[in-house]
Amino acid sequence: MENRCPWPADDALMLHYHDTEWGVPVHDDRKLFEFIVLDAFQAGLSWKTILHKRESFREAFDNFEAAKIAKYSDKKINELLQNPGIIRNRAKITATVNNARCFIEIQKEFGSFDAFIWRFTKGKMKVNKCKTLADIPVKSPESDAMSTALKQRGFSFVGSTICYAFMQAAGMINDHLVSCPRFKAVQE
Repeated sequence: MENRCPWPADDALMLHYHDTEWGVPVHDDRKLFEFIVLDAFQAGLSWKTILHKRESFREAFDNFEAAKIAKYSDKKINELLQNPGIIRNRAKITATVNNARCFIEIQKEFGSFDAFIWRFTKGKMKVNKCKTLADIPVKSPESDAMSTALKQRGFSFVGSTICYAFMQAAGMINDHLVSCPRFKAVQE
């Protein structure tokens, strides 16, 4: 694909993710939970690191089924800390269990996490028209508001930068460069 965003470089998994997932609007709660978990694990790391461990994360975290994760015991958390296929960070693992519980509460209140989370962009994709990677912001007023709301509801590892990355992944924000063929494709 000519003129695609340069950040995937020549990594096959990153290219596939860029060309098929990144920026495509997501309205499936399980997938939204997966993105919020993976973006939290990305904190301080590269997306490439997380993407290359994604299948291990799916296996370790019951395919990101929040109801199962919400019930994880200390024993299960300790097992995850021994799993070399994922990022073995106690704070991020315990945050995932806590966030699963908070996620379920939002589903109960709003009918779905999707209904809650898309309110931050008024149910529509926000389209940025970035020409270079340097033009892409790391946070926005929307990600600031999302971060505050999630923290108020008990979530952790949901700072504004993490929320912005989540919004990009979930297609709430289109940050494909305008020269990239995916810029228009994800809006269709």
